[in-house]
Amino acid sequence: MKKFFSLLATLLVLTLAIGIGRSLWEHYMNTPWTRDGRVRADIINVAADVNGYVVNVPVNDNQLVKKGDVLLEIDPEHYQIAVKQAESLLASRKATWEMRKQNARRRADMDNLVISRENRDDASNIADSALADYQHAQAQLDAARLNLKRTKVVATVDGYVTNLNVHPGDYARVGDPKMAVIDKHSFWVYGFFEETKLPHIRVGDSAELQMMSGEVLKGHVESISRGIYDRDNPQSRELIADVNPTFNWVRLAQRVPVRIHIDEIPEGYLLAAGTTCTVIVDQAGQ
Repeated sequence: MKKFFSLLATLLVLTLAIGIGRSLWEHYMNTPWTRDGRVRADIINVAADVNGYVVNVPVNDNQLVKKGDVLLEIDPEHYQIAVKQAESLLASRKATWEMRKQNARRRADMDNLVISRENRDDASNIADSALADYQHAQAQLDAARLNLKRTKVVATVDGYVTNLNVHPGDYARVGDPKMAVIDKHSFWVYGFFEETKLPHIRVGDSAELQMMSGEVLKGHVESISRGIYDRDNPQSRELIADVNPTFNWVRLAQRVPVRIHIDEIPEGYLLAAGTTCTVIVDQAGQ
């Protein structure tokens, strides 16, 4: 009898171990979770729209700025002179247009015996040309004023200045990024899930984000990527398939990006782009 109970206990323990092992295997292989989660955010590359020396940088590294705040200022002297030149050109073109317009009106009122139709048409065309020159000068003035306005580079979003490396005296060129601003309203998470777990993930599923710091954030699946780069099948320079002559029979599951929208952030928690987390997708709704 004692042997029987001993054998029964052994079988129970073995059955329990097999059940736990199978449960763990199912959880590890099929449950949609990954340790490879990355916090991402929209990073705005701030560049000047005009050339010139930087004369002022009124922000500090990692400072929170609001949309419209001045980030850096370009020397405005050249652009102030350009505005004055455009204003004087506009005044000259306006005077010319007014004179040509008056001449055209006087000729239009003259009798056909005094002035020919050809001269009347020429005066009208000259007045139209003077008007076009005046409008062109007006556009040049608008452009000069815009360039002067753009000597102050402002934030286009609410966010954080990061890795600040521009100083008064630096030369700014059009389109050359001088600093970066992280949009504070754009944080999200990329979870890189193995392809074997994708069938268990649906857009809208709730997700739990376990940060390395211990905090837990709530979110939901926003979208699933539809493609990743195939390193085994690149194109040749002739734009045909470059097939790898070797093939590994042991294939690793590819990881596909799944975008997670962050729904809840604990009060006072500092969320930084580039940090990592574990992403667990809840299948309760399936």
